[in-house]
Amino acid sequence: MDIQKILGKETENLLAHECKGIPKDLLSLPGPHFIDQVVSQSDRKPAVLRNLQSMYNHGRLAGSGYLSLLPVDQGVEHTAGASFAPNPIYFDPANIIELAIEGGCNAVASSLGVLGSVSRRYAHKIPFLVKLNHNELLTYPAKYDQTLFANVDQAFDLGAVAVGATIYFGSEESRRQIQEVSEAFAYAHQLGMVTVLWAYLRNPAFKKDGVDYHTAADLTGQANYLAATIEADIVKQKQAQGNGGFKAINFAKTHPKVYGELCPDHPIDEVRYQVANCYMGRVGMINSGGASGADDFHQAIRTAVINKRAGGMGLISGRKAFQKPMEEGIKLLNGIQDVYLSEQVSIA
Repeated sequence: MDIQKILGKETENLLAHECKGIPKDLLSLPGPHFIDQVVSQSDRKPAVLRNLQSMYNHGRLAGSGYLSLLPVDQGVEHTAGASFAPNPIYFDPANIIELAIEGGCNAVASSLGVLGSVSRRYAHKIPFLVKLNHNELLTYPAKYDQTLFANVDQAFDLGAVAVGATIYFGSEESRRQIQEVSEAFAYAHQLGMVTVLWAYLRNPAFKKDGVDYHTAADLTGQANYLAATIEADIVKQKQAQGNGGFKAINFAKTHPKVYGELCPDHPIDEVRYQVANCYMGRVGMINSGGASGADDFHQAIRTAVINKRAGGMGLISGRKAFQKPMEEGIKLLNGIQDVYLSEQVSIA
């Protein structure tokens, strides 16, 4: 894969950039010995280390310290029709797992129902991550909240190595979600399971003067810090776009150095700030792939390059992969993985 050709006019800006505000030598970086050198220093039980290592050791990125995950929980989050009508084979959970396996992913993430329906066939073939809570869109009028659909014991019983959950930080319901997820993650760690947090922002006030700050580096960085606080082992975050959310909305507290010195106006620096808020990389951060569109392959490669160069741990890409014919989805997932395997793409 010719990464420079794919990046086009952005090649030099993205591949030659050096982060000076938060230099790479301050970070705990992904690598083959990440668990030995970083995670083993924490309070995680040996069983958590074992299950986390099973994720790192699976798929095309095995042994690299990077992760490529397939998340397919959108049947609940966005309705099954909206998610699977572009490619109806994925109404069948078996095809979701086959895509993750054939696509060389480290793990597959989905709902209790999806993974439970095929667990005896596949749980020993690829690591399972059960998403415990969801927002659902059948409630009318629409309500944006995360509700527990499953518990940790159910995930453990079907053979999952990890559980995941979403918190809508900034929402009216976020304090309850923090408490629910914190309790679930603590119990999951007792059972030896890995914990993954979708650390998303959700509040209409985070849009101001035509600018959407839900992906601002300062706001998403703080969401990452809160995720690390409740002991997420991996944080899933939308890739930062822009900065200045706290200043524009005029709430909470921040510092002038967040806007310039630590986080200059460059996409890699903005994601580096997200990584810094994950305890300087001691908690791995993966970026989400985003919605499917007309330029998915290019966008996926660009997102992966920025994540890797910033010190991120990988990508979790769903709709860009499963809303296409399976061969195209596999090609996209492999393209993402090739970025993390490429020596052309170094830490900025």
